[in-house]
Amino acid sequence: MSFVGAYDHYLYAAAALAGTFLAALAVLWALARPRWAQAALSWQGVAPPFINVIGVLFALTLAFLANDTWGAHDRAIDAVNREADALRSILTLADGLPSEEGASARAAVVEYARAVTEEWPRLARRESSPDALMAAESLLAALAGRPLAEAAPAAAHLMMLQQAVKARDAREARLALSKTHVNPLKWLGMAFLGFVTMLSVAAVHVGQRRAALAAILLFALAAGPTAAIVLVHGNPFQPPTAVSPAPIAALTR
Repeated sequence: MSFVGAYDHYLYAAAALAGTFLAALAVLWALARPRWAQAALSWQGVAPPFINVIGVLFALTLAFLANDTWGAHDRAIDAVNREADALRSILTLADGLPSEEGASARAAVVEYARAVTEEWPRLARRESSPDALMAAESLLAALAGRPLAEAAPAAAHLMMLQQAVKARDAREARLALSKTHVNPLKWLGMAFLGFVTMLSVAAVHVGQRRAALAAILLFALAAGPTAAIVLVHGNPFQPPTAVSPAPIAALTR
């Protein structure tokens, strides 16, 4: 995947920040033009509480988008922890096996953890590693093999297989979250509501140039950076708050 495609949400964040302030400057410029200012006076009298109606819609839209972003980050952390917990469970169960079979199971877990740790930089580019997939298959094959099945108690063997499947499912969930993309239509709707909110701020300050300047700039300072921060966190495996592989990497030592 190209750099632009992998990090598209950074471009959206820059566009949201620049677009907000450009829109604010455009509205203020229009209010400063004599012709536009005179036309705006004919709309004077819009009640200030009117802002609340549109402002609440804008705030709710941004809050829902932010909740999606933070939720994806939390789910990514949960997937990593579930994957690490499953691998640790296999290691614990392997301690009760005969030395040769136990060593084989532990080696398969360590190899899987190492492959996943090496895969991590690819997640930021929305890619996966064939080596990690092969290690996952090798782990399941090692645990399902006849030598281990004959050496382990039936209940322990079943639990090891269940934990291997759990680790595989957690990895798939993690990979799916790493491919998260910004939904342009959602953010376009948010941008439209933001612009309408800015117009409503201007409408209730018609004829009060300094008050309009302060109100519109304050709204831009609140809305633009907030939207940009949410967009920058659009992928849980990219900076500035990338999910760490530490719980899994610890199993390689």
